Amino acid sequence: MQAMIDPAHLSAYIASRICHDLVSSVSSITNALDFMNEPQESEMRVQAEKLLHDGADSAASKLKFLRYAFGSVGLSKGAADIHDAKQITERFVASHNYQPTMTWDIETEHLSFSHARLIMNMVMLAVDCLPRGGEIKIKVRNQTDGLGVNVSASGKRCKLRADTADAIAGTEPQDGWSARTVQPLFTRIIAEGLGGKLEAQAPEGDGEIVLSATRLNAEG
Repeated sequence: MQAMIDPAHLSAYIASRICHDLVSSVSSITNALDFMNEPQESEMRVQAEKLLHDGADSAASKLKFLRYAFGSVGLSKGAADIHDAKQITERFVASHNYQPTMTWDIETEHLSFSHARLIMNMVMLAVDCLPRGGEIKIKVRNQTDGLGVNVSASGKRCKLRADTADAIAGTEPQDGWSARTVQPLFTRIIAEGLGGKLEAQAPEGDGEIVLSATRLNAEG
Protein backbone atom coordinates (compact mmCIF):
# COMPACT_ATOMS: atom_id res chain seq x y z
CA MET A 1 0.00 0.00 0.00
CA GLN A 2 1.41 3.39 -0.98
CA ALA A 3 1.63 5.65 2.05
CA MET A 4 -0.36 8.86 1.43
CA ILE A 5 -0.72 12.09 3.41
CA ASP A 6 -1.33 15.70 2.49
CA PRO A 7 2.12 17.38 2.10
CA ALA A 8 1.08 20.37 4.22
CA HIS A 9 0.07 18.10 7.09
CA LEU A 10 3.21 15.98 6.68
CA SER A 11 5.51 19.00 6.99
CA ALA A 12 3.53 20.44 9.90
CA TYR A 13 3.60 17.19 11.88
CA ILE A 14 7.30 16.64 11.20
CA ALA A 15 8.04 20.18 12.41
CA SER A 16 6.04 19.42 15.55
CA ARG A 17 7.96 16.17 16.06
CA ILE A 18 11.29 18.01 15.79
CA CYS A 19 10.13 20.57 18.36
CA HIS A 20 8.97 17.77 20.67
CA ASP A 21 12.36 16.03 20.47
CA LEU A 22 14.23 19.25 21.25
CA VAL A 23 12.04 20.75 23.98
CA SER A 24 13.58 18.91 26.95
CA SER A 25 17.15 19.85 25.95
CA VAL A 26 16.24 23.49 25.31
CA SER A 27 14.34 23.64 28.61
CA SER A 28 17.46 22.43 30.42
CA ILE A 29 19.45 25.27 28.87
CA THR A 30 16.91 27.96 29.79
CA ASN A 31 16.55 26.59 33.34
CA ALA A 32 20.33 26.60 33.78
CA LEU A 33 20.57 30.20 32.57
CA ASP A 34 17.83 31.21 35.00
CA PHE A 35 19.74 29.59 37.88
CA MET A 36 22.96 31.31 36.88
CA ASN A 37 21.27 34.73 36.86
CA GLU A 38 20.25 34.30 40.51
CA PRO A 39 22.56 34.94 43.49
CA GLN A 40 23.70 31.52 44.65
CA GLU A 41 26.39 29.52 46.35
CA SER A 42 29.32 28.18 44.32
CA GLU A 43 28.02 24.60 44.55
CA MET A 44 24.68 25.60 43.03
CA ARG A 45 26.48 27.47 40.27
CA VAL A 46 28.53 24.39 39.45
CA GLN A 47 25.32 22.37 39.17
CA ALA A 48 23.78 25.06 36.95
CA GLU A 49 26.85 25.04 34.70
CA LYS A 50 26.63 21.25 34.40
CA LEU A 51 22.92 21.50 33.54
CA LEU A 52 23.76 24.10 30.90
CA HIS A 53 26.54 21.96 29.42
CA ASP A 54 24.43 18.79 29.38
CA GLY A 55 21.46 20.59 27.83
CA ALA A 56 23.59 22.20 25.13
CA ASP A 57 25.33 18.89 24.33
CA SER A 58 22.00 17.07 24.14
CA ALA A 59 20.45 19.76 21.93
CA ALA A 60 23.46 19.73 19.58
CA SER A 61 23.34 15.92 19.27
CA LYS A 62 19.62 15.94 18.52
CA LEU A 63 19.86 18.81 16.02
CA LYS A 64 22.64 17.12 14.07
CA PHE A 65 20.68 13.87 13.96
CA LEU A 66 17.33 15.47 13.04
CA ARG A 67 18.98 17.54 10.31
CA TYR A 68 20.17 14.28 8.77
CA ALA A 69 17.02 12.20 9.42
CA PHE A 70 14.46 14.81 8.34
CA GLY A 71 16.44 17.52 6.56
CA SER A 72 18.40 18.07 3.38
CA VAL A 73 21.52 16.19 4.53
CA GLY A 74 19.67 12.91 3.99
CA LEU A 75 18.96 13.95 0.41
CA SER A 76 22.61 14.45 -0.54
CA LYS A 77 23.98 12.54 -3.51
CA GLY A 78 26.70 9.93 -3.37
CA ALA A 79 27.88 7.60 -0.64
CA ALA A 80 27.40 8.45 3.02
CA ASP A 81 30.21 8.27 5.55
CA ILE A 82 29.11 5.20 7.52
CA HIS A 83 31.29 6.06 10.52
CA ASP A 84 29.87 9.58 10.68
CA ALA A 85 26.26 8.35 10.37
CA LYS A 86 26.84 5.80 13.14
CA GLN A 87 28.37 8.41 15.44
CA ILE A 88 25.53 10.89 14.88
CA THR A 89 22.96 8.15 15.57
CA GLU A 90 24.72 6.91 18.71
CA ARG A 91 24.91 10.42 20.16
CA PHE A 92 21.20 10.92 19.47
CA VAL A 93 20.30 7.67 21.24
CA ALA A 94 22.61 8.56 24.15
CA SER A 95 20.78 11.89 24.59
CA HIS A 96 17.71 10.07 25.95
CA ASN A 97 17.14 9.46 29.67
CA TYR A 98 17.10 5.69 29.23
CA GLN A 99 20.00 4.99 26.90
CA PRO A 100 19.63 1.78 24.86
CA THR A 101 22.85 0.01 23.91
CA MET A 102 23.55 -0.23 20.20
CA THR A 103 25.08 -2.99 18.07
CA TRP A 104 26.01 -2.40 14.43
CA ASP A 105 26.42 -5.14 11.83
CA ILE A 106 26.84 -3.51 8.43
CA GLU A 107 28.13 -5.53 5.48
CA THR A 108 27.79 -3.51 2.30
CA GLU A 109 30.20 -1.68 0.04
CA HIS A 110 27.83 1.23 -0.56
CA LEU A 111 25.52 3.12 1.77
CA SER A 112 23.85 6.20 0.30
CA PHE A 113 22.65 9.22 2.28
CA SER A 114 19.08 7.98 1.70
CA HIS A 115 19.99 4.59 3.16
CA ALA A 116 21.54 6.30 6.18
CA ARG A 117 18.45 8.48 6.63
CA LEU A 118 16.25 5.37 6.52
CA ILE A 119 18.38 3.63 9.16
CA MET A 120 18.24 6.72 11.39
CA ASN A 121 14.45 6.85 11.19
CA MET A 122 14.22 3.13 11.91
CA VAL A 123 16.40 3.69 14.98
CA MET A 124 14.04 6.49 16.06
CA LEU A 125 11.19 3.99 15.86
CA ALA A 126 13.19 1.52 17.92
CA VAL A 127 13.93 4.13 20.60
CA ASP A 128 10.22 4.96 20.85
CA CYS A 129 9.52 1.26 21.51
CA LEU A 130 11.91 1.23 24.50
CA PRO A 131 10.49 3.47 27.27
CA ARG A 132 12.87 1.91 29.82
CA GLY A 133 15.90 1.41 27.59
CA GLY A 134 17.20 -1.87 26.26
CA GLU A 135 19.13 -2.91 23.19
CA ILE A 136 18.98 -1.84 19.55
CA LYS A 137 20.61 -3.95 16.84
CA ILE A 138 21.16 -2.71 13.30
CA LYS A 139 21.91 -5.18 10.52
CA VAL A 140 22.51 -4.24 6.86
CA ARG A 141 23.05 -6.79 4.11
CA ASN A 142 23.24 -6.93 0.33
CA GLN A 143 20.59 -9.40 -0.83
CA THR A 144 19.69 -10.85 -4.20
CA ASP A 145 16.67 -8.55 -4.51
CA GLY A 146 18.37 -5.42 -3.16
CA LEU A 147 19.65 -3.99 0.10
CA GLY A 148 18.06 -5.17 3.35
CA VAL A 149 18.00 -3.32 6.68
CA ASN A 150 16.86 -4.87 9.96
CA VAL A 151 16.57 -2.88 13.18
CA SER A 152 15.50 -4.78 16.29
CA ALA A 153 14.55 -3.41 19.70
CA SER A 154 14.41 -5.44 22.89
CA GLY A 155 14.13 -4.49 26.53
CA LYS A 156 11.89 -3.96 29.53
CA ARG A 157 8.36 -2.88 28.52
CA CYS A 158 9.35 -3.02 24.86
CA LYS A 159 6.16 -2.35 22.90
CA LEU A 160 4.99 -1.38 19.43
CA ARG A 161 1.91 0.82 19.77
CA ALA A 162 -1.07 -0.06 17.59
CA ASP A 163 -1.16 3.37 15.95
CA THR A 164 2.57 3.14 15.19
CA ALA A 165 2.02 -0.26 13.57
CA ASP A 166 -0.80 1.27 11.49
CA ALA A 167 1.46 4.10 10.35
CA ILE A 168 4.24 1.69 9.38
CA ALA A 169 1.66 -0.21 7.31
CA GLY A 170 0.67 3.05 5.58
CA THR A 171 -2.75 3.13 7.26
CA GLU A 172 -4.02 6.26 8.97
CA PRO A 173 -4.40 5.57 12.72
CA GLN A 174 -7.89 5.53 14.21
CA ASP A 175 -7.34 8.93 15.86
CA GLY A 176 -5.75 10.42 12.75
CA TRP A 177 -2.19 11.51 12.09
CA SER A 178 -0.18 13.27 14.77
CA ALA A 179 3.34 14.52 15.42
CA ARG A 180 4.15 11.12 16.92
CA THR A 181 2.62 8.82 14.30
CA VAL A 182 3.88 10.79 11.31
CA GLN A 183 7.48 9.66 11.95
CA PRO A 184 6.80 5.95 11.30
CA LEU A 185 4.85 6.97 8.20
CA PHE A 186 7.77 9.11 7.07
CA THR A 187 10.07 6.10 7.55
CA ARG A 188 7.81 4.07 5.29
CA ILE A 189 7.85 6.84 2.68
CA ILE A 190 11.66 6.81 2.67
CA ALA A 191 11.70 3.02 2.17
CA GLU A 192 9.20 3.32 -0.68
CA GLY A 193 11.32 6.09 -2.23
CA LEU A 194 14.17 3.59 -2.32
CA GLY A 195 11.96 1.09 -4.14
CA GLY A 196 11.47 -1.09 -1.08
CA LYS A 197 8.99 -1.72 1.69
CA LEU A 198 8.92 -1.38 5.47
CA GLU A 199 7.43 -3.95 7.83
CA ALA A 200 7.28 -4.48 11.59
CA GLN A 201 7.05 -7.70 13.54
CA ALA A 202 6.14 -7.71 17.22
CA PRO A 203 5.56 -11.26 18.50
CA GLU A 204 3.27 -11.10 21.51
CA GLY A 205 5.12 -11.66 24.76
CA ASP A 206 8.49 -11.92 23.03
CA GLY A 207 9.81 -8.56 24.26
CA GLU A 208 11.40 -7.84 20.90
CA ILE A 209 10.31 -5.78 17.92
CA VAL A 210 11.89 -6.21 14.49
CA LEU A 211 11.69 -3.51 11.82
CA SER A 212 12.61 -4.67 8.31
CA ALA A 213 13.21 -2.64 5.16
CA THR A 214 13.68 -4.93 2.17
CA ARG A 215 14.21 -4.79 -1.60
CA LEU A 216 15.85 -1.37 -1.35
CA ASN A 217 17.62 0.06 -4.37
CA ALA A 218 21.24 -0.82 -3.64
CA GLU A 219 22.51 2.46 -5.13
CA GLY A 220 20.08 4.57 -3.13
